[in-house]
Amino acid sequence: MRKKGYFGNYGGQFVPELLMPALYELENGFNTIAQTGEFKQELAELLQNYAGRPTPLYYAKRLTQKIGGARILLKREDLNHTGSHKLNNCLGQALLAQKMGKKNIIAETGAGQHGVATATVCALMGMNCKVYMGEEDIERQQLNVFRMRLLGAEVVPVTSGTRTLKDATSEAMRAWISTVKHTQYLLGSVVGPHPFPLMVREFQSVIGKEAREQIKQYGIDEPDIIVACVGGGSNAMGIFHPFRESKAKMVGVEAGGRGVALGENAASINYGEVGVFHGKKSYFLQDEDGQIIPAHSIAAGLDYPGVGPEHAHYADVGRAQYVTVTDEQAVEAFKLLSQTEGIIPALESSHAVAYAVHIAADMPKEKTVLINLSGRGDKDTKTLQSEEEGGHE
Repeated sequence: MRKKGYFGNYGGQFVPELLMPALYELENGFNTIAQTGEFKQELAELLQNYAGRPTPLYYAKRLTQKIGGARILLKREDLNHTGSHKLNNCLGQALLAQKMGKKNIIAETGAGQHGVATATVCALMGMNCKVYMGEEDIERQQLNVFRMRLLGAEVVPVTSGTRTLKDATSEAMRAWISTVKHTQYLLGSVVGPHPFPLMVREFQSVIGKEAREQIKQYGIDEPDIIVACVGGGSNAMGIFHPFRESKAKMVGVEAGGRGVALGENAASINYGEVGVFHGKKSYFLQDEDGQIIPAHSIAAGLDYPGVGPEHAHYADVGRAQYVTVTDEQAVEAFKLLSQTEGIIPALESSHAVAYAVHIAADMPKEKTVLINLSGRGDKDTKTLQSEEEGGHE
C-alpha cells in the first residue's frame, strides 16, 4: 500500500510540528478547490491567455543537420511568459492561495526565474510578494532581481551558508512558520514536504500533456528519448509524468559542475546519498556525517544539493536514467543552440541540450529526441560574459 505523500520510499513530511497545520490546510485546498471544474477552467484560461500556452513543439532542423543523427525536437518553455516553465506552477499555486484567502506570498529562488514568475502572478492577482534569494545568486542574476523589484516584490538577500538556493529555501520555510495564518509559501520545484512535490508536478504536467498531442504532427505517437535538466526537477517531472506509461526513454540531466568531488557538482542522484532535508526524504549531497554540503553549478537554478522525491523513485525503479553534464559542456551547448537555431537557452536547459546532442549523434535519422527547453538564456549572459573574460571562479 502506497504511503500518503510518498513516491516509493521517498517524500514525506519531515517538518516542525508548527508547520503541520499549514501543510494539512494546503493539502486539503489542493485536494478540493484545485480539483473543481471552476478552478481548472480558470487556470486553463490563465495558461492560455496570460502565459501564452500552448508553447510550440519545434523541430530544430539546423541543429539536427549539424549533429547528423536523430531528429531533435524542442518543447519551447522558453517562450512561456516570463521566460521559463516556472509560471505554470506559479499560476496554479497563486490561484489556489487566493481562493484559500491568503493575501501574502513568500517564495525562494536560485536563478531568479521562479522569483520572477512568483512576482508576476502576485502583481496579476494583487498579492504581496516576498522572495528569498541567496546573495551569490543575487550577484549573478541581477537582471532577474531587477525584474522582481520592478514587479513589486521585496527581494530578501540570504547571507547564511553558501548564500545560494539551499539557504534561500531554508529561510523561506522558516519565514512561513512565523507567518502561516495569512501567508502561503509558493515553492518552486518538486521538492519540500508533501503536498508540494505532488502539487508542483501536477501544475507542471501541462508541458508533457501538450507535447503528447503536439508530437503527432511529426507523424509519431511518442519520442524515442525525452531529455530534461534536473535540479529540484520540476521541468523534468512536468514532461516525464504524462509519458510515464509510454515506451519513451526518459533522461534527467544533473549538473556535473567542475567534477565528481563533493562540492564540485549538484548531481544528487549520481553522487549523493539518501537522507532527509527541507522536509522530505530523497537523495542529497552529504558528507560522511550526513551533513548537507554545498552544491556547485554554473546554472544557478541547478545549484541545489537535493532532488525531488519522485525523481529519486524513478531512478530507483529504473523508469528514468540520470546522467551528468559539466559546466563546460553546458556552455558549449548554450553556444551551439544559439548559433544553429537562433535560440539562446538558459544554462539550466543547456545541460539537457548538451546530453541530447551527444546521444542524438549516434542514433538513426528516423529516431526522435525531445528536449524540454525549460527556459531562455537572457539571465545568463552576464555569467557567460564572465566565462569569456576568464572571470568565473
